[in-house]
Amino acid sequence: MFAIYNSGSVGFRSTADNLYELKNTDAPNEARLKPDDDTLFQEYMDSKNKKNSNQGANTHALNSYKKMANIDTSEPIYHVGDIMTENCTFVRSNATLKEAYEVLKEKRVSQIPVVSEDKKIYGLINKKIILNQIMDDIDNPRLIIQKRIEDIQTNELITTDPISDIRRVAKVMIDFKLDAIPVVNEEDVLVGIVSKTDIIKAVSNIPSLQLWG
Repeated sequence: MFAIYNSGSVGFRSTADNLYELKNTDAPNEARLKPDDDTLFQEYMDSKNKKNSNQGANTHALNSYKKMANIDTSEPIYHVGDIMTENCTFVRSNATLKEAYEVLKEKRVSQIPVVSEDKKIYGLINKKIILNQIMDDIDNPRLIIQKRIEDIQTNELITTDPISDIRRVAKVMIDFKLDAIPVVNEEDVLVGIVSKTDIIKAVSNIPSLQLWG
């Protein structure tokens, strides 16, 4: 499941296929991942999360999903929650651009999630956003860097949830040219982040993880 946030408000929450329709983006053939059918995957996840479901029903749904995806039924499904970076670095929406830049520099990261006081996802900030703010008012850089993040226009942010299939997330990252995707729970609270590095490590360390169709 994916969601799009704009300044802390959810404008979209649905499957990857609907995300492509919304963004009017066709997935490049060379970047297509399996599986292509979200319906069976959702059937599996609904079965998995149902409190009173039995193991047999879960196994049937999982095997159906794998059969459609042409995946060996002995292969486990890996979720974002299995590989994401938990307790990731973030800044509050009331932080200044200067404070955000200092965190980016200190942690040596290219971008960091922005959250509200109750840790609900607000957006994402990087050095490019900060630089663009300065360039828009080049005569007053000292004033600009004292602006709060919540007072500037931030870009739409795509997020995922901990139980999304790694294959789907990797595909979205490739097709939308994303270096990382924040991971949020059903209350919109930030619980981690998954980056290209996390996925590469997963592929390297989990022999049975097949990304490409």
